[in-house]
Amino acid sequence: MSQDDPSHDGPTRPHGLARGLTHYGDPGFAAYLRRSFARSMGYSPELLKRPIVGIANSASGLNNCHRHFPELVEALKRGVLAAGGLPLEFPTISLGEPFLAPTSMMFRNLMSMDVEEMIRAQPLDAVVLVGGCDKTVPAQLMGAASAGVPAIQLLAGPMMTGRYRDQRLGACTDCRRFWAQYRAGRIGAEEIELIEGRLATTAGTCAVMGTASTMACIAETLGMVLPGTAAIPAVHADRLRAAEATGRRAVELAGSSLTPDKIITANAIENALRVLLALGGSTNAIIHLTAIAGRLGIEVPLQRLNELGQSTPVLVDLKPVGEHYMEDFFAAGGMGAVLAELKPLLHLDCLSITGERLEKLILEPPAWVDRRIIRARDEPFQPEGGLVALFGSLAPRGAVLKRAAASARLCEAEGRAVVFASLEELAARIDDPALDVTAEDFLVLQNAGPKSGAAMPEAGYLPIPAKLARDGVKDMVRISDARMSGTAFGTIVLHVTPEAADGGPLGLVKSGDRLRLSVAERRIDLLVNAAELAERRRVQLRRSAPTRGYAKLFHEHVLQADGGCDFDFLRPVRASAPSAGGS
Repeated sequence: MSQDDPSHDGPTRPHGLARGLTHYGDPGFAAYLRRSFARSMGYSPELLKRPIVGIANSASGLNNCHRHFPELVEALKRGVLAAGGLPLEFPTISLGEPFLAPTSMMFRNLMSMDVEEMIRAQPLDAVVLVGGCDKTVPAQLMGAASAGVPAIQLLAGPMMTGRYRDQRLGACTDCRRFWAQYRAGRIGAEEIELIEGRLATTAGTCAVMGTASTMACIAETLGMVLPGTAAIPAVHADRLRAAEATGRRAVELAGSSLTPDKIITANAIENALRVLLALGGSTNAIIHLTAIAGRLGIEVPLQRLNELGQSTPVLVDLKPVGEHYMEDFFAAGGMGAVLAELKPLLHLDCLSITGERLEKLILEPPAWVDRRIIRARDEPFQPEGGLVALFGSLAPRGAVLKRAAASARLCEAEGRAVVFASLEELAARIDDPALDVTAEDFLVLQNAGPKSGAAMPEAGYLPIPAKLARDGVKDMVRISDARMSGTAFGTIVLHVTPEAADGGPLGLVKSGDRLRLSVAERRIDLLVNAAELAERRRVQLRRSAPTRGYAKLFHEHVLQADGGCDFDFLRPVRASAPSAGGS
């Protein structure tokens, strides 16, 4: 354990089964009853005296990314037992991205509450958060940050690629590429079915730098996972060794004061933003980082993304921005190589879950780095970061565009709006041969933000209208208050805030209006005069709100994208909050 590690520097506290006794009005009876019931599970009295390491397991039969978790958790338990702890597994909500309606984003906050409350309610000296699929990683970090118990994360790891004829396939960038060809009539039903069976052939998260892999890399940057473990493929033996090592470290954390708030600081959040920009990672990561930081009272101003982007180059060539896959990234040097290149730009005093400062963890680049995949900082793929924040009359509080995945010719453009007022209208009209649309128009989707009832799905990747796709159109400017998958690509403006359903200007746009996008100026504007917009606002219809259950709770308390879409009541109340990069 490093001399920097602040473990065990506080007063002696109850540990193991003595922590957080159930209330019966008699603490002695509560402890006696708990020991009795624990012994009923076959544990020896000696084992029950060990520190307890909880294992928050997000496995599910409805989460393909996590199907290897039984083996992974066994390796984790091995590490805990070998280090003198008692591993006790407990289930949490699982969020399998393609299996949830209307979107997994709606349930991220619910999972975070589950994780937080179970950590706090159960007698755990430390906890290992086992997750991977898109929203599970941020949900676990949000919950652990709020619970205040020593925590370490163990990630699922990415899938390996599949094959179709002479092409490598990786979910889900390639699934979008082939689906676009199918919609355009260039491949048929039989071929798309063959491709469907070969896109995702192993356990693990998407094989590209989508949201899951972006969040894994961010978790490593924040210091919440063991160094060098973010990119290990799910089915690689090193993933099991990482699990065992994570279990050992969890025992060392047990009862210590090295809680998530010591690790996830304002400077650590800024480091994560730097890495996000250098990876050309998922736009979703901005929302998730904002939510994680918000749990600790740290603000993440969207303007800061642009400031950091000016000095943070894109160093990584992975799909959907480039040509390679996560297994290539791992073999090329992984996060160790990226962090070594970014070292002069990072806050090196940040603490890791190892107990060491980042400065000690970032060594020189590995002896060999595949520079086709991870470039040196002075020879980047792109000189500025892969994501930009946009502001303007259409997005007063901001919007996001993944510049690294956009078409350069569309980044400075003015066009006519073709508006879809809802997801239902989009589905009904996008392929209508009578749709009045050209390749130069801007497709606009309204009412797909957090309060819309759709709960901000990954619908911002609007399909190219079928008649244009058949003519060879591959990209158009698309604008919405929705999100898009980290595996998607195109000139797509997302997270427009305030959203249409919350009275934002996006809800006032009509087909035929002129819109202007300038990535150079970081602006997205609606070119309609103020008087006309005021009249439209006067007659603007309000959508009905959910009346019961979690949907009602979500609608009433979810924050906008610039607040991380967290619930307002889950953020701490503080007189003033530090900002990312601040003191």
